[in-house]
Amino acid sequence: MRIKEIALKKVLSKEMVMFLSLSIVSIFAPFFGAQAVTGPLVNATLFLAVIFLGVKGAVLIALFPSIIALAVGFLPFIMAPFVPFIITGNIILVLVFNYFHKNFWKGIILASFFKFLFLLVSAYAMSHFLLSGKLANQITTIMSWPQFATALVGGVIAYFVLQVFQLIKRDVGF
Repeated sequence: MRIKEIALKKVLSKEMVMFLSLSIVSIFAPFFGAQAVTGPLVNATLFLAVIFLGVKGAVLIALFPSIIALAVGFLPFIMAPFVPFIITGNIILVLVFNYFHKNFWKGIILASFFKFLFLLVSAYAMSHFLLSGKLANQITTIMSWPQFATALVGGVIAYFVLQVFQLIKRDVGF
């Protein structure tokens, strides 16, 4: 019985370390400010969270980046009504990737696409409902193709991180 307890503690410790590590990345990613850096980091974190932690851990991590970005002022206040949609887009990314992650690249592409599609439709509806003219178009643009691109780049980053983990696992036995 003692061996099972030790094994369980070891597994829980690895999961806790992974959860904390991925959470820290997702929390501090908005501090980079630029969507071209923050987006891929957050998306890579979410893809990795699905693989290492499962859906529940990944969904929990999906809540952090947008809330932190808004709280510290990196996300313009005008974007506040969009935060629930951004969080939902991240959760869609997690759920779709989880469903297809056995085929990694198919999962990355489909998850990225469905996140992009949801955010595009949501941003178009919300921005044209709440805003008008040039500002509505700018927000719709921010929430459109850059979301797809940053999600795909996040998938590439996640792939390389996984390759490094495979090497470490093989060489060190992590």
